[in-house]
Amino acid sequence: MLSLSLLFSSCSCSHFLLCKTLTLTKRTIFSSLTTMSISLNSHAFAGNPLRSKTPKSHDPLSPSSAFESLKTHLLQNPEKHPSPNSPLFKVLPFRKGRPLAASSVTGDDAVPSWHLGWISLPDCKGILGKCGIQLTEESLVYLGSMAEEDVVYWAIDVSEEGGLVPELGSRQFCFVELRTLMVATDWADSLAMGELAIAGHARALLEWHNLSRFCGHCGEKTVPKEAGRRKQCSNELCKKRIYPRVDPVVIMLVIDRENDRALLSRQSRFVPRMWSCLAGFIEPGESLEEAVRRETYEETGIEVGEIVYHSSQPWPVGPSSIPCQLMVGFFAYAKSLEINVDKEELEDAQWHSREDVRKALAFAEYKKAQRTAVAKVDQMCKGVEKGQSLSADFNVESGELAPMFIPGPFAIAHHLISAWANQDPSTGDEAELKLSSSSISNL
Repeated sequence: MLSLSLLFSSCSCSHFLLCKTLTLTKRTIFSSLTTMSISLNSHAFAGNPLRSKTPKSHDPLSPSSAFESLKTHLLQNPEKHPSPNSPLFKVLPFRKGRPLAASSVTGDDAVPSWHLGWISLPDCKGILGKCGIQLTEESLVYLGSMAEEDVVYWAIDVSEEGGLVPELGSRQFCFVELRTLMVATDWADSLAMGELAIAGHARALLEWHNLSRFCGHCGEKTVPKEAGRRKQCSNELCKKRIYPRVDPVVIMLVIDRENDRALLSRQSRFVPRMWSCLAGFIEPGESLEEAVRRETYEETGIEVGEIVYHSSQPWPVGPSSIPCQLMVGFFAYAKSLEINVDKEELEDAQWHSREDVRKALAFAEYKKAQRTAVAKVDQMCKGVEKGQSLSADFNVESGELAPMFIPGPFAIAHHLISAWANQDPSTGDEAELKLSSSSISNL
């Protein structure tokens, strides 16, 4: 058990003594879950290809060098070609938290796919100029670069510029909710997942810029620094530095002592029949493990003992007041079973058997929901939007409504639940997963 204690070094002394009394079966389960976690690929919104490495300051693609080159580009005549040594610049516009997107059909199956609506810097400058707006370096936020392409990527918020919508619409671009793009993303397509991660990072930065326009210390205006990667108070007597905000959240699948049932909950804002994991924000001065135990007890009255880390996921699709949450996922083993739901936090919470959860995973048609969402994006980009509830696609194959379903593969909750459901409870080994068009259990 010493190796377990090293892996989960945040255990307290008393927890270490408790760990020593665990049964061999529970040890095997811990080992299996930990091994499974290490083999995961990136969650949705993770694995941003533009952020794999930050170039050194002397590199032409670094934030500081690219920003200086950007200023030169903006001062140039649009018809004058840039220096051959200068990188290319691409810009991703956002409107009210929605990235610009486009849709195309590739391959023989005629299924559309979405992609981000990148615009070259000269085009962006020209489009804004038609609306009487001068593009400045302060309005652009550095997203990253791709050295192999010699390209630097930027984001810009054009929420106040209503005239851009018809101009971009004529090019079959449209601004799409990030959640819609999330559901529309084919999670087996690494390029699409990369685009989603870029969009999530850009939205989080731009929403943070909108929230931090004034200094929280003295109230003066803030100005962007380091190509928009941080801000600083304009007051010479203050000059307070402000960095992008991240809000950590624990999300946990609570499992009973026999490892036969999982505790799932519903919130009033959930679509009908959806059940998910418990989750809650971490409070100041609180460890991750303490937050798991506190949130579980506050919301359901269940006391938690052992806690095992699973994985984490950036979540930039919350309200604009919380630009980017970091979901930190755990398995938590219950010490008690009686549920006492806090109705102010949850609509309901229930123990669900492994068999019921497996059925929910098997019958929910996640692929159908993904194709419905991508078809919606395609219609929007063509100027014909069809209103349809995506939750209607989580049906059983007979066409009847599934009795329950869990969030799709774009959410960490899905992978916490499916990892437990597809585990062989007798040995702790993960069952052989059958991947089909209606169910995905691995990232």
